[in-house]
Amino acid sequence: MNLHEYQGKEILSSFGVAIQRGIVAQTPEEAVIAAKKLTDETGTSWHVIKAQVHAGGRGKGGGVKLAKSLEEVEKLSGQIIGMNLITPQTSAEGKKVHQVLIAEDVYYPGDNEPEEYYMSVLLNRATGKNMIMYSTEGGMDIEAVAEKTPHLIFTEEIDPTQGLLPFQARKVAFNLGLSGQAFKEMTKFVTALYKAYTEADASLFEINPVLKTSDDKVIAVDAKVTLDDNALFRHKDYAYMRDLREENPIEVEAKEAGLNYVDLDGNVGCMVNGAGLAMATMDLIKQAGGEPANFLDVGGTADAERVETAFKLILKDPNVKAILVNIFGGIVRCDRVAQGIVDAYKNMGTINVPIIVRLQGTNADIAKELIDNSGLDVQSAIEFQEAADKVQAVLS
Repeated sequence: MNLHEYQGKEILSSFGVAIQRGIVAQTPEEAVIAAKKLTDETGTSWHVIKAQVHAGGRGKGGGVKLAKSLEEVEKLSGQIIGMNLITPQTSAEGKKVHQVLIAEDVYYPGDNEPEEYYMSVLLNRATGKNMIMYSTEGGMDIEAVAEKTPHLIFTEEIDPTQGLLPFQARKVAFNLGLSGQAFKEMTKFVTALYKAYTEADASLFEINPVLKTSDDKVIAVDAKVTLDDNALFRHKDYAYMRDLREENPIEVEAKEAGLNYVDLDGNVGCMVNGAGLAMATMDLIKQAGGEPANFLDVGGTADAERVETAFKLILKDPNVKAILVNIFGGIVRCDRVAQGIVDAYKNMGTINVPIIVRLQGTNADIAKELIDNSGLDVQSAIEFQEAADKVQAVLS
């Protein structure tokens, strides 16, 4: 589950991570009230207006602005709220901004120059260990750093049996070139950040930038946080943070129906039981010259109601030119699935795209007969290659 910046900072702060303070606002009027309150609490005279969407690169898309007066707070908030923000991480249409974070200005003058760093905590899937990834080159162009100067990115792997050890936190601060008070602050920051990551059951904490202020404090200026959906039962206080407006509406509907659905950019809809078979089916579609329009696992109970729901979800995508149903009847009988497909088709009336059904396993021969004798515009297949050929035929 992805979180907004202000929600991620809320979690960070609860674990003792120093953050750039801010107040979320839904309207320009609320933004002015938030700015006044922030000035009273922090003493900041300038305010940063930050669009709250589930996408990075907001600054490059015009979603982060500096306001030097309350008039500018209202004006800039009005420009950002309601806009379709296009960033390198959004589609061409962008994402609609529903709210902004009014944050304090932390780039104030002082004895030292402020410095920006990059830091993230995530799982290294190759080793099965969490790791801290960090760089001296924080800021908006971190992707370019990874591409052009990868030697400037450091990693620190954490032994899961011991957790983050003090010397590892000090090593991070040392590699970032810090000394004195800033070194101590960074050590505290890293320790608290890792604790937040593990105890919140997160799959990603990305702070870009981590800022060393002019008076040697270390704070999180931004926060990209992804929580593990499978662990939300342990964090009822985090589950409410889900913002359905930021998620694909078809995926939200599928989740409510108990279906595993992931929207893709292709032209052939897939309905499959089992994640492994679904991956193989997407390969089959590509081999046949098509592109998968979705990943849809209907699970082991593919009855008429479930199949009908799955068809409706797939057909909500206007790019779908054909549907491939690929079911392996192990626990579930193929004839039951076939009857579900026939019933669903009849309940829905007209389906304007060709449907190819491959059923293999228990009672596959009875299932094929049911579909062939249904009188419906549904093509049946037994072999994988046969299904691929039929997909190719309807697309050509």
